[in-house]
Amino acid sequence: MGYKVAVIGATGNVGREILQTLHDRQFPVDEVIPLASERSVGREVSFGDDEILKVRDLATFDFKGIDIALSSPGAKVSAVHSPRAGAAGCVVIDNTSHFRMDPDVPLVVPEVNPQAIAGYKKRNIIANPNCSTIQMVVALKPLHNIARIKRVVVSTYQSVSGAGKEAMDELFNQTRAIFVNDPVKPERFTKQIAFNVIPHIDIFMDDGSTKEEWKMAAETRKILDPSIPVQATCVRVPVFVGHAESITVEFESAITEAQARAALRDAPGVIMIDHRANEGYVTPVESAGEDAVYVSRLRKDPTVPHGLSFWCVSDNLRKGAALNAVQIAEVLAQDYLGK
Repeated sequence: MGYKVAVIGATGNVGREILQTLHDRQFPVDEVIPLASERSVGREVSFGDDEILKVRDLATFDFKGIDIALSSPGAKVSAVHSPRAGAAGCVVIDNTSHFRMDPDVPLVVPEVNPQAIAGYKKRNIIANPNCSTIQMVVALKPLHNIARIKRVVVSTYQSVSGAGKEAMDELFNQTRAIFVNDPVKPERFTKQIAFNVIPHIDIFMDDGSTKEEWKMAAETRKILDPSIPVQATCVRVPVFVGHAESITVEFESAITEAQARAALRDAPGVIMIDHRANEGYVTPVESAGEDAVYVSRLRKDPTVPHGLSFWCVSDNLRKGAALNAVQIAEVLAQDYLGK
């Protein structure tokens, strides 16, 4: 017996990726219902290679009898409909930022804190973390198990797909405009994104950081350890899919490169590709379409007594969003819902 699963925001980048991931991982479904706004009603989306589903109206949909909803419609929409679905008995795995810091909503990366899923019963909602946080904590967890982390400094190189389809279109259109000498007009981004990098993701906060940088710090503490300080600088780069991060970690006690390599090689969800030679590392292009978090360029940080630096890359639409949500659903189904 399978589950009735709703996919909220089914016409967006992440929604489509969720549908594909559910199919690819053979999640036990009896029925999949794609939901979106009224303007998308009747549009067709694919579930696997052969099955075509018609989108239904989220605003009027009755969640009674739906077991699990995987939701990625935007924070404001989620704020309305995730609680409505939860009240109807559906467990919502919410991919927006709205519920992540709610103390009654678990924030989960299955390779890091699967035990937190048990807290879903308070509101019938489980939050999926920010894409940049997910890949970082997957890589940090096995290291934290060896020598407790004292401090993290991270700079991100985040692809435009993290800002949605319109952002991907803007990169494409600006790139084309530059080649044919047409004017370039920023619309989705604050400055030109083609052939440029923008150190600004989400809104600015009073202390000078951006909301994206705050998310990485706050979410890491909620998921991994409340005592870990994180200093983040988040940058948008002209890449379509795949986030990269340069991470430097200071530990409370000694940890060798060999210990770190062994731990990362054995860690669930991590693939270590680190050869100190040309092409001996992973870039965002190679991570696109892949499930793993890739770690490269691991080396000692000589500026502190116990420090390591490394390069971390992952597909932000898969592990950074859709895959992580489906993995949560898998644990939920296996350990808690019991069909």
